[in-house]
Amino acid sequence: MAKSVLGIIGGSGLYDLPGLENKRVEAISSPWGEPSSPVHLGEIGGVPVAFIPRHGAGHVHSPSTINYRANIDVLKRAGVTDLISVSACGSLREDLPPGTFVIVDQFIDRTYGREVSFFGSGCVAHVALADPVSPGLASRVEAAAKAEDIPHARGGTYLVMEGPRFSTRAESFLYRTWGCSVIGMTNMPEAKLAREAELCYATVAMVTDFDCWHEDHTDVDISDILRVMKANTEKAARLVARVAADFPEEHEPCPLGSDRALENAIITAPGQRDPALLAKLDAIAGRVLNRE
Repeated sequence: MAKSVLGIIGGSGLYDLPGLENKRVEAISSPWGEPSSPVHLGEIGGVPVAFIPRHGAGHVHSPSTINYRANIDVLKRAGVTDLISVSACGSLREDLPPGTFVIVDQFIDRTYGREVSFFGSGCVAHVALADPVSPGLASRVEAAAKAEDIPHARGGTYLVMEGPRFSTRAESFLYRTWGCSVIGMTNMPEAKLAREAELCYATVAMVTDFDCWHEDHTDVDISDILRVMKANTEKAARLVARVAADFPEEHEPCPLGSDRALENAIITAPGQRDPALLAKLDAIAGRVLNRE
C-alpha cells in the first residue's frame, strides 16, 4: 500500500497554505509545460502535503490560461495520492448562501479551448468519469467541515464555464433549470486530468456570491466577492489542516477505482504507441505502461 501524500490546489484567495511545516518550495519540471507555480512541500500534522496555487502567486493566470495538465503532472511527480481542489464559486441555489462550502459530487463542463487530456494521437485512452469525485476523500472533507463548524453542504453539481467573464442572466437561469448547485471556471479539465493521473479527487466549492439569477445580486460585484473570499480563505486553511490531521498514513484505495483508472483504459496497441508521447506520460501513466 502506498504512503499517503495529500495534494491541495488553492483557488482564488488561497495562494499559500498556512500551517505547512518544514516548508520548502520546489520547481518541479513537467513535460507538459510550466505549472502555475513551484510546488509548496511540507507536512501538516505529520502528513506529507503538496500545495500549488492554481492562479499562481499574485493571481497571474486566468481560468482559461491555467496549464491544468502541468499542474496535475507536477503534483503526481511530487507523490500526491489524494487531491483536494479548493475553488471560489457562485451559488445557483437559495439554500447555498455566500460562505457555504459545497462538497460537490458532479460537474457539467461548459469550457472550450482548453487542453483536456494527457492522451491523444499515438496513445489513446478512455477513462470512466461517471462519478468524478472520490467518495472516501469527500467524506473526509465533510468530516473536517463538521469538526471545524464550517457551513457546508454535501453533494451538488458544479457548472464549469469558460470565463473569465461571469455568466449572463439568461445563462444563470438556464443552469438553474439544469439542477446545478454552483458555478465556477476552474474545475474542468482539472477533474478529468486528475482521474487520468489516477488521483483520488474532491472539490471544495467555496461560495462567494449568488450568481446573477438572484434578485439581490443582479450583477456580480467583485468587491463583495473579495470580502467573502477573505473569510472563506481563513475557513479553508482550517479545513485543510483538519483533513490533514485526521488523514491516514497509508493511502486508502478508492471504492470507485479512481486510483486505478487506467486499468484497461489505454487502447492503442503497444507497437503503435508514439514514443515521444509515452515519454511525457512517465509520471501520469507509468504504473500501467511500465508493466506492459
